[in-house]
Amino acid sequence: MAIKSDTSESRISTDVVKTLRSGIGRVTEEVIEEIQTRIPEYSRPSDQIYIKVVRMAVEQAIEGFLDRIEHPGAPWNPEPFRMIGRGEAAEGRSLESLQAAMRLGARVGWRRLTELAGPLGLSPQCLYDLGEIIFLHLDQLADAAAEGFEEARAHVAGEIDRRRGRLLDLLLSRPPAGDEAIADLAEAAGWRLPRTVAAVALDDQHGTCRVPRLPSDVLTGPERPVPCLLVPDPAGPGQAQMLERALRGRRVAVGPAVPPASAATSLRWAGEALELSRRGVLPRGLLRCEDHMATLVVFKDEELVSALAEVRLAPLAHLRPTQQDRLAETLLAWLRHGRGAGEVAARLHVHPQTVRYRLRQLEELYGDQLADPDIRFELEIALRARQAVTACPARRGA
Repeated sequence: MAIKSDTSESRISTDVVKTLRSGIGRVTEEVIEEIQTRIPEYSRPSDQIYIKVVRMAVEQAIEGFLDRIEHPGAPWNPEPFRMIGRGEAAEGRSLESLQAAMRLGARVGWRRLTELAGPLGLSPQCLYDLGEIIFLHLDQLADAAAEGFEEARAHVAGEIDRRRGRLLDLLLSRPPAGDEAIADLAEAAGWRLPRTVAAVALDDQHGTCRVPRLPSDVLTGPERPVPCLLVPDPAGPGQAQMLERALRGRRVAVGPAVPPASAATSLRWAGEALELSRRGVLPRGLLRCEDHMATLVVFKDEELVSALAEVRLAPLAHLRPTQQDRLAETLLAWLRHGRGAGEVAARLHVHPQTVRYRLRQLEELYGDQLADPDIRFELEIALRARQAVTACPARRGA
């Protein structure tokens, strides 16, 4: 990296540079002391390795400044300060402390220069030129450190993303992974292991699934066969609102809360709910499996439910479709909400006398079957399935 030549640099005499070099040791000690006194992050009196790193950085900064004066057009190697920037990122600090240390070192250097101006016979113009070089040099050091810092952060972020991807694969594996393996990989990925998780299945009908901006503790898997998220502690404070905000306007399904080792089960239920939403059996938007468990159970084996419906709804089969719909609706309300005509009428928003008439028809059609609790249970399953399918827009338009 070449440093652009500056006419001001050429006005500094070789004798001045030699004199400044002779005082490097004293200035270095003063800069280090000032930094460690005024910036707590760099005060580690018992850490000899770290003290050596700080000393090396200060010495290289001062040597680089003097080299710049002595050889204005010479190439400059920014790698040492890129390395320092990477070290700051590895320590988990921001660049503020490093930048403050650099500014402090520049002030100490400038102070010493002004003290030497008289003995060295430096003219005001010469002193001005030296000050300009100090701040230009400071900018270059800061830029190199920032480059290294961002490189390190990008590398760490990429590694964390890869580890979290492997963690999500492990959590969603079948058969379930062991608790110890999950805990080890969670620690390596910097992910606090929660008590429960909920999988979120994302709609991917167009082949591309963009993940919205989410908190860092939400694991994301947009490229998985079922694009998904994994939300820690879904019942925790603010988690429901966070999902509502992030996923508003999208077709998604949130699986039930389960222990981390059972995350695959939560995703399976979420995927089934999403598919029922696509078919119109469940509404679109953000679905929570916990709000639709009965429908999910009913549609778990549709062939079996269809066979059950064929048997239990056979007494209605010979009626006109509109009659079937009215009697099925009345029977389901009667099974779900009690056997009083008044309560059923209130649920259906019809007159109680209408309900009594329909119930008499049902008694004629079903006879003693309605007194059997097992048959009533099977009827409710069949009628719930019928109601869900009837409400499906695709089926209504067929």
